[in-house]
Amino acid sequence: MRGGPDGRRYEASQVAPEARRGRGATANPDGRFEATRRESFDDGWPDEAERSRRTEVTAERARHIITRNASPDIPFDRSINPYRGCEHGCIYCFARPNHSYVGLSPGLDFETRLFSKPDAAVLLERELSAPGYRPRTIALGTATDPYQPIERTHGLTRAVLEVLAHFRHPVGIVTKSNLILRDRDLLAEMAAQGLVKVAISVTTLDPDLARRLEPRAPHPRKRLEAIRALSEAGVPVMVIAAPIIPSLNDHEIEAILEAARSAGAREANYVLLRLPHELDDLVGDWFTEHYPGRKAHVFSLLSAARGGKTYDAAFGTRMIGQGPYADLIRRRFALAKRRLGFPEEPVRQTTELFRVPPRAGDQLALF
Repeated sequence: MRGGPDGRRYEASQVAPEARRGRGATANPDGRFEATRRESFDDGWPDEAERSRRTEVTAERARHIITRNASPDIPFDRSINPYRGCEHGCIYCFARPNHSYVGLSPGLDFETRLFSKPDAAVLLERELSAPGYRPRTIALGTATDPYQPIERTHGLTRAVLEVLAHFRHPVGIVTKSNLILRDRDLLAEMAAQGLVKVAISVTTLDPDLARRLEPRAPHPRKRLEAIRALSEAGVPVMVIAAPIIPSLNDHEIEAILEAARSAGAREANYVLLRLPHELDDLVGDWFTEHYPGRKAHVFSLLSAARGGKTYDAAFGTRMIGQGPYADLIRRRFALAKRRLGFPEEPVRQTTELFRVPPRAGDQLALF
């Protein structure tokens, strides 16, 4: 334990509010693979590292940029994440535990110590040009947001999209940022060819709750404006109500779908809160600080939907849960979609236009 200027006592991994202003996580625990554990104590001297949690970005030299998966309950088998970690600071982000693989904390480190992949576009062009490559929709931003704030200066997502457009390769984008409108010109061109679909995540319509849950993500109104602007440009948009958090934002399901449909969303989906690995304790700490009176009820409902555990990674149910509470959410979602006129069939991207563009010096085809 250690003391903070506000008079509270903090566990070893917790960080006092003045040292994490504008961030989502309340703690910075060691990753699950670390052999040692840090312990903080108050020695009377200021801790410069905790006084200023500034965003640091480190270049990561990746050997490949396309990640493959064989998960039977997601609609894509390949994805690209130009960044590791995410400055949006969403406390519920299921990608937080991935920071443990690089020896960092899934807490504050995840949202302050970021990695960029500056060779992303070059690697992608090489991989798409490989003999025997067969196109299927690439999901962009499945772990961390491709339009998080550092994209404004690094521009890796734009560079990746330019390569995909050049190869006429299909792509699905997941984001909660209106920064995507910067690339509306490129997305509109790809949409006209049936190559792109965008999913915008709307967790809540309540600005105060959004500020606590996802402190550096755009205002909910900005996300709805992005849905409208993309739809008007001919880009098919899905709204994702995610995550559904029992007793916190589950009452907003119908309102979120109605607002998104009014803005032009063609599809809708949802994900029940997932708490893999360290995320269980991180979200628990967050509730202790922000909504202590709801914590026990939230985790009770979540456990009821996860077979008595806070998280169950079983394919088929890990996204939506099971049991009475999960069934109620599923039925409400389906009824709201039907009432609002969301089409039953999803928009699909085409792979038929894919081709490897000729490079300077390439021999021309005979026919």
